[in-house]
Amino acid sequence: MSAPIRRHPRNLKAGPFQPVIGSFKLHLRAEGKSPKTVATYVEATQWFAAAYLVAKTDRKQWAEVTADDVKSWLVFLQEERGYADGYANNQYRALQQFFKWYSEDEEVPNVMARMKPPKVGEKVVPVFTAEELSSLSKTCKGKSFVERRDQAIIELFKATGIRLFEMAAVIYAPDDPERNDIDLDHRELRVHGKGRKERTVKFSHDAARAIDRYLRVRATHRYAHSPKLWLGVNNRIPMTPNGIYQMIARRGQECGVVVHPHKFRHHFSHTWLDRGGNEGDLMELNGWVSPQMVRRYGASARNARARRTYDRIMSEE
Repeated sequence: MSAPIRRHPRNLKAGPFQPVIGSFKLHLRAEGKSPKTVATYVEATQWFAAAYLVAKTDRKQWAEVTADDVKSWLVFLQEERGYADGYANNQYRALQQFFKWYSEDEEVPNVMARMKPPKVGEKVVPVFTAEELSSLSKTCKGKSFVERRDQAIIELFKATGIRLFEMAAVIYAPDDPERNDIDLDHRELRVHGKGRKERTVKFSHDAARAIDRYLRVRATHRYAHSPKLWLGVNNRIPMTPNGIYQMIARRGQECGVVVHPHKFRHHFSHTWLDRGGNEGDLMELNGWVSPQMVRRYGASARNARARRTYDRIMSEE
């Protein structure tokens, strides 16, 4: 779930509603949800409880909350706080998960059972131009450890569109085939996705060459024995998701390209569909279980095809 720029500080003091939120957090962890998903759902529920239930109503327990309370909160976010409809939709879905769990656990009616999420306006998904990708790659040209590492990460992002936390979790254990995630010969990568689900994706020859070049300098690193593929500069410990994010942002600043890790996912999905790739195959490669994201990226690809067709259709004879 993506978040907008925060215009206001958040009040997360949920008061009498906090104990149940703690139980919800325990449930999410037991279900194997990713740390990011747990944090997102819990924070959304805390914010609703603190900024609306505690601050604006006389509710004292979750059993007193109604569907109108949720609706009023969503209206408040959009009309008074100015958050985008997409963000309100994300908040809705987090609360939807909470009330679904609460109703089942407490055996009470689900107050959101008949509610519909806020409508989200369709927006063009941002993707890279060929020139931007070329400029980004040029910032990593060289033989040093950091240049080869960064080039390999960028090429793998380009070739697979995997998520940031999935990139950080790649395991390199050449002596242990059961654990090793990278297969350069077959250009395949085992990805540890959301909900502890694994999938295997392909990557390009360019990505394979970049990874191979990185592995040769990685062998001299102080932490070369680490199972984590991506190691820090100056013989430091393996990279975290935040470290990879900062590296990508820094490379973008060096060449004047607006870039963040998730933009590679946008670009991969857009390119796949724009070139006629199968939607079901894209869902498998991206680890999606819902066709909602396919429809979003499909709209972007359709727009690109329409613009390319314009000159052929509208050209003067």
